[in-house]
Amino acid sequence: MADESRHDDMKVNPLRAQQLVESISDVAARVQAAASESPIRLVAVSKLKPAVDILALHNPPTASPPGFSQIHFGENYQQELLEKSQVLPSSIKWHFIGQLQTNKCRPLAEQIPNLWCVESVDTKRKADQLEKGRASLPSSSTRNSQTPTDEKLRVFVQVNTSGEETKSGCTPLEAADLCRHISELCPHLQLQGLMTIGAIARSKASSSSADNPNEDFTTLRQTRDQVAEILGVSKHALELSMGMSADYEAAIREGSTEVRVGTTIFGDRPPKKTDMSN
Repeated sequence: MADESRHDDMKVNPLRAQQLVESISDVAARVQAAASESPIRLVAVSKLKPAVDILALHNPPTASPPGFSQIHFGENYQQELLEKSQVLPSSIKWHFIGQLQTNKCRPLAEQIPNLWCVESVDTKRKADQLEKGRASLPSSSTRNSQTPTDEKLRVFVQVNTSGEETKSGCTPLEAADLCRHISELCPHLQLQGLMTIGAIARSKASSSSADNPNEDFTTLRQTRDQVAEILGVSKHALELSMGMSADYEAAIREGSTEVRVGTTIFGDRPPKKTDMSN
């Protein structure tokens, strides 16, 4: 749990805060314009950005639009997420969106009470370790935590829709079996839906023209529909997490219910530190 007094010592630069709020407001407006009737969740991807930037969006200065507060933030590296969660408000809903290592799944799920979602589950072993971690959370969290420890950890199954060897994720044909495993054998996890990181070339093509469907997005949507039929649930019960800074509007047009946007909000990132572990 975050020490709620520690973030009080962070000095938010009003000019930087206003810049960030304006950037995310522009993204939010574009998201709304691309969406139909259903609301779209916007995850601000804050990897390699300072904690004070996150605080500026979560608790912006009074000069920002009244009532504005970004809740959902995504991180790619486990150690960075853990460190940020310890100094930022527990009201933040963290998403882990990076590549998962099986031996680090359990500590990830048990050390961060306000970890809202893990979006990169691609094997049963990883799901099982996250299940063990979330199951042990009540005994490892402090009694004055503001985060309900009986809340299930949401997970997305990551699907490799492009077939690229460099991409993580199960195959579309493996997705249903993994989803069933999570739904039936992981009582402390909630199957939220399916996620993909598509091929860059397809992303560029789809973002340049609304007449160019992205094959990765189409594949994920079709996979979701097949999984829903096999599990005997409505397809609307399973979300689609697809779309990033370069293609989030195209992803929404093709059915995404969540987009993960980083550079467009925070600006270019510094190089990853070589000693930063996943």
